[in-house]
Amino acid sequence: MVSEETVRTVLGVAGNITAITLFLSTIPTFYRIWKKGSVEQYSPVPYLATFFNCGLWVLYGMPFVHPDSLLVVTTNGAGLVIEIGYLLIFLVCSDTRKKFQVAMMVLLEVLVIGGFVLFVLTVVHTTHKRSTIVGSISVAANILMYASPLSVMKLVITTKSVEYMPFLLSLFCLCNGLCWFVYALFPFDPFIAVPNGIGALFGILQLILYATFYKSTKRMLSARKEEPELGLAVIPMHDAKA
Repeated sequence: MVSEETVRTVLGVAGNITAITLFLSTIPTFYRIWKKGSVEQYSPVPYLATFFNCGLWVLYGMPFVHPDSLLVVTTNGAGLVIEIGYLLIFLVCSDTRKKFQVAMMVLLEVLVIGGFVLFVLTVVHTTHKRSTIVGSISVAANILMYASPLSVMKLVITTKSVEYMPFLLSLFCLCNGLCWFVYALFPFDPFIAVPNGIGALFGILQLILYATFYKSTKRMLSARKEEPELGLAVIPMHDAKA
């Protein structure tokens, strides 16, 4: 019979794969941003939330906070590095006002995480208490990360376009949430189960929106491509009249 530890390890590895894929799924988005040299209407909120979330979960998985959580550290450590890259691109391609806002938010998040590290190392002296405190805060950050696309979902509903809601990000949000939710059942870890269950739900909602507005988005993008062509076609006619 397969042991509970084996099941947990397999699910943890699957969770690592889906989580890293989730983090990497927005590479096409940032390639577009870099190529255009502009963040357009893309929001920095999901990436700021993910950066903060990964930092807290790295802390949660440390041996001095929650022993035997190496898979939590590896996943979120990779996510932290990837999000730093995304935020650097966002800073380079933003206007001055948005640059300042994003930089201040990153600085605030780093200070908060640093403050938590000092707190658990100097004030809290048992791993049980440390994991309870850091875990509770990490749950809130995890829910914030999964809920961060809500602003984008509002934009989708308003514009009836999914142009600024990457499909892969929504898909792997669902896959990642499901993997870590099941992982947290062996044994039950509410700090991991609750936020990832909510994350899976948000992933489903995003995919429903994507399916709803996919066709209208295609029509809008096609119409946008046709407009310059029509404009160029009109110019020779005016020249001919002149």
